Amino acid sequence: MKVRFQADADLNEDIVKGVLRREPSVDFRTATVAAFEALSDREVLAISARDGRVLVSHDRRTMPGTFAQFVAERESPGLIIVSQGAELRRVIEDLLLIWAATDSEDWVNRIVAVPL
Repeated sequence: MKVRFQADADLNEDIVKGVLRREPSVDFRTATVAAFEALSDREVLAISARDGRVLVSHDRRTMPGTFAQFVAERESPGLIIVSQGAELRRVIEDLLLIWAATDSEDWVNRIVAVPL
């Protein structure tokens, strides 16, 4: 099954727009659609897991630790941490590569930093 992405509330929406502009068939849900405003990291991870979506976030301060605790208790579709200083084009290309070249099963309980 193809990777389905979920944007965290802190993710630059230009990344989501850029991915969808380049490949409209990517399933990349925004934080607004998921109603993530004011939710804790754990709640965001739980919703993403429930919906089978790899969470894409800029939060490298608290999200990795919360993710580690989360996967110790239950399965997660995965977490991608995007460097805030990264060039948008590179991030978009890396997310498209992940979508095109991997399956959702490849990301279970994994955390990876982008750019690759």
